[in-house]
Amino acid sequence: MTGADVLLLALGAVAVGAGVLVVTTKHLVRAGLYLVVCLGALAGDFLVLSAELVAWVQVLIYVGAVVVLLLFAVMLTRAPIGASDDLDRPGWPAALIGGGAGLGLTALLVDAYRWSTVTLPRAGTAERLGEQIFQSWVLPFEVLSVLLLSALVGAIVLSRPDIGRAAPHGDGRAADLVDSEPGGRR
Repeated sequence: MTGADVLLLALGAVAVGAGVLVVTTKHLVRAGLYLVVCLGALAGDFLVLSAELVAWVQVLIYVGAVVVLLLFAVMLTRAPIGASDDLDRPGWPAALIGGGAGLGLTALLVDAYRWSTVTLPRAGTAERLGEQIFQSWVLPFEVLSVLLLSALVGAIVLSRPDIGRAAPHGDGRAADLVDSEPGGRR
């Protein structure tokens, strides 16, 4: 076992441990911070595997943008920050389903590869990766950006209780706003 193997296993253990903490904690903000640790450990795994571009994309997009968007959505919707009693549900059904899915995927991988070695394709470059992203994967990339934008707009709408209600007097046009100024000039 080489040093890279040990580092890969250690970062994998950190990612799995942080992932377990994400789904088991009762504090929503702590879950977001554990998600940062999990995604950072995955970026470290990519660095160990010599995929520097993918590692930095992981840090910039997932850690830098998605987690910040998640935390802003929590803050804008005024979700409870501390422990929430309504999240106390029995964990055994989720553990049973997750364990079954994990065992099923493991059996599928073992059956598919039968412990054989797999030849790796030649190392990629940023140019080849860019060609793949902007030729084959442009539609999913844009759909994800629209989804994240709509989540942010939805969080803003939910955080503003005054949106959708009638104005207290008048119809809210500019003339009503001028009348409400001190001195009442038109």
